[in-house]
Amino acid sequence: MKLLVTGGAGYVGSIVAQQLVDADHEVTVLDNLSTGHRWAIPDGAEFAHVDILDGGRLTPVVKRGFDAVLHFAALSLVAESASDPTRYLRANIVGALNLLDAMRAAGVGRLVFSSTAATYGEPDVVPIEETAPTRPTNAYGASKLAIDHAIGFEAAAHGLAGVSLRYFNVAGASGELGEAHHPETHLIPLVLRAAAGLRPDVKLFGTDYPTHDGSAVRDYIHIEDLGRAHLLALEHATTGPGHRIYNLGNGAGFSVREVIGAAERVTGRTISVEEVGRRPGDPAVLVASSKRIQDELGWRPEKAALESMVGDAWEWMSRNRDRLS
Repeated sequence: MKLLVTGGAGYVGSIVAQQLVDADHEVTVLDNLSTGHRWAIPDGAEFAHVDILDGGRLTPVVKRGFDAVLHFAALSLVAESASDPTRYLRANIVGALNLLDAMRAAGVGRLVFSSTAATYGEPDVVPIEETAPTRPTNAYGASKLAIDHAIGFEAAAHGLAGVSLRYFNVAGASGELGEAHHPETHLIPLVLRAAAGLRPDVKLFGTDYPTHDGSAVRDYIHIEDLGRAHLLALEHATTGPGHRIYNLGNGAGFSVREVIGAAERVTGRTISVEEVGRRPGDPAVLVASSKRIQDELGWRPEKAALESMVGDAWEWMSRNRDRLS
């Protein structure tokens, strides 16, 4: 198939784009490189240096005859979305609406959207199922939920076949591609940067949660497993118009202390930890259920072990320290 990957120079988008190239699809990456990297665009993929907020430049690209679009382009820092909500709402929602307009004008009827389990906010029950109430607590989650709604309405009005994938934390690396955010806010790369001596320590926010070791428990999924889910969703989007939402999770979750312990085992290094107070609004446990996608699409995490995620991330980081500064 001929596929457009928006945000395909970012961490998740680039690895999914690489998987698509490896599967012999014809791939074009569209990215403004504001947070992505030129080096992350896979060999064999075309590149369009375009911002999805620029509808005048976006539409001609989408009209190049694509069979489907995979949409990753977004601002995604939760804390930043709390301090600058309008920027996040504009970038993510308006950008997605521009994309839907361009797809409709070009007659592209299939879309896989990288959504987030942050759409649920603080859940009443875990693991979180797709039927859980959606009560996002920040502009990032709210923007993704608005896009999910927009896809649903577009499917009903114009026959779009859309799939939204909601997940929490992605980890690991794949071949020559890995996680290099500036700034970095994700726990596993922060812990590994402390192990590598690139930062003095890692902060442990909260030690008195009602969990087995007092630290918060979060869901992690290996980037390669996440990519496979997008490819399965792309296949599912051939079955006709409509909008389907799937959660992605590892089925259990790992505590912050477990992540630090796994990193120490993988690296063979002691990691300095600064214990600080809880952050406001941080729930004790956030884990997503992936039963629906397992039942309907046959997806299963193949690299669910924490050591697999941490180990792959450490191996990539060790080879690419120059890309982390």
